Amino acid sequence: MSYQNKKIADVAELLQKRLEELKDKATILRAIELKALYAELPTLKPEEKAMFGKEINKLKADLANQVAEAHVEGEKLDPIDVTAPFDVNVGNNKPSLLSAEQGSRHPLMTELDKVLSIFYRMGFTAIESRQIDDDYHMFETLNFPKDHPARDDYDTFMTKEGLIAPAHTSTMQNRVLKAGKKDLEAGQPIATVIPGRVFRNEDLDARHEHTFYQLEGVYVSKGINAGNLIATLKTFLEEYYQQELDVKTQPFYFPFTEPSFEFAISCPFCAKKGCPICSYAGWIELLGCGMIHPHVLKMAGIDPNEYTGFAWGMGIDRLVMMKENIEDVRHSESGKLEFLRQFK
Repeated sequence: MSYQNKKIADVAELLQKRLEELKDKATILRAIELKALYAELPTLKPEEKAMFGKEINKLKADLANQVAEAHVEGEKLDPIDVTAPFDVNVGNNKPSLLSAEQGSRHPLMTELDKVLSIFYRMGFTAIESRQIDDDYHMFETLNFPKDHPARDDYDTFMTKEGLIAPAHTSTMQNRVLKAGKKDLEAGQPIATVIPGRVFRNEDLDARHEHTFYQLEGVYVSKGINAGNLIATLKTFLEEYYQQELDVKTQPFYFPFTEPSFEFAISCPFCAKKGCPICSYAGWIELLGCGMIHPHVLKMAGIDPNEYTGFAWGMGIDRLVMMKENIEDVRHSESGKLEFLRQFK
């Protein structure tokens, strides 16, 4: 059997097992996978098509039978009045359709509380990001010139009115800096973290999702340098992972920071020995950061000759993936109960 034929046969065998495991109306969803198998036929050699076609026709027949059985079972149940109080629809074969259970917090929200708690103890305040904003705050205040190619890295969703689903929590930086000017004048630093949901036009896979959570950090005062940035992030991460960590930075480019860095930590799961979580590199690239660009400070009315500061952005989804060894970022937004129940 050719490699391609064996691979497709393996897929068919897997689908067959899944069909056998599913005995309720949810089996209808398998029709989507069945259609994908039919799409493989044109890619096969002539001598392979007969075998594979016979296999998926058998699967199709099995699927049709299970749908028919589900339809018969459904007719045996009393109808549900969706406008009635809950107890009216309970009893007489109905409890299985209206079963309820104690819910739990989403793991992302639980983890976000832990992250914020650490930064509160470090002297930061928090402000939530927006889920809709304008071009001015998303790009112009962050040193993105109009039509500059750097905007392509933050491809996001826009309304017909020109409003934007923010691609990063940095969209709040200008507001935070302007609001913090009075603190600077009083001799106090601007120290704020900004959690929020962000949106990007992504090709989805196990590491990329169009919707995810970020945490922005902004710190501005007199005499602030890159050493303060590295020390702040190292302190947070060591508290978060409850162990000492090595850290390293390498140059990168962001329009709103200069200099800019990629920030990596020694893998907290293998102590740099190499493991599946760090792809056996011993290091995990975790976030982007840098010194706030003078133009960004000027846009907020802050004199960059008198004040300097740093900013960073980290993905909460990525922190949770690492901590819980989750293999696919898409689970976070899937709403799958079998996934969420693991974190009760």
